[in-house]
Amino acid sequence: MSVTLPETNDLAGNGGSSGFSLVYADAGLLVLDKPAGLLSVPGRGADKQDCLSARVQAAYPDALVVHRLDMATSGLMLMARSVGIQRALGALFERREIHKRYVAVVHGLPPPPPGPDGWGLINLPIAVDWPRRPLRIIGAGGKPSQTRWRVLALDVLAQKARLELEPLTGRSHQLRVHLQALGHPILGDRLYAPEAVQALSDRLLLHACTLGLTHPVSGEAVRFESALPF
Repeated sequence: MSVTLPETNDLAGNGGSSGFSLVYADAGLLVLDKPAGLLSVPGRGADKQDCLSARVQAAYPDALVVHRLDMATSGLMLMARSVGIQRALGALFERREIHKRYVAVVHGLPPPPPGPDGWGLINLPIAVDWPRRPLRIIGAGGKPSQTRWRVLALDVLAQKARLELEPLTGRSHQLRVHLQALGHPILGDRLYAPEAVQALSDRLLLHACTLGLTHPVSGEAVRFESALPF
């Protein structure tokens, strides 16, 4: 059975006062809503220790990282509450059985993909740009990377579009690199967009809005949603 669980800032009695937004909590996992501009995990240096995982672990000491979002990306993130659940969720990610949807606002007006369902596929390998790492590039020898996409809305006057994205693989910066390769970089993308497109937003307009999976304890299909902040 598929259920959509309600979004709240304080579902389990924590979160709001601890500097993070808690969408859902049970004995096995936590679902968080990460704001743009906050690291998912600690970085290098004393100035990069404030992050979502550290804030959550202050309230839930058993919380373990399962996956990450880019610092500039907002939206839904999972954390496990035991090593066993962490491994189970990691296995779901490896088998591509955790289904994620994002919404992005991009520069330009991409034509809707052909086909009855309106979805297109970006199938381009992604490699580390070693001279400029941590940047990524499209290139031979890169890891296979696939992103499904469709057009939600076009703004002809502003020359921008709202897209829904479904990453089928989980490469670093995948959505940002694939949309740049499509010729439609994300507004506010300080890494991959031209300066003029960067200047169109004070943040990266990319949000992880939907997360669906089979709960590793109950076996039920669960689905979480996060309202768009832009």
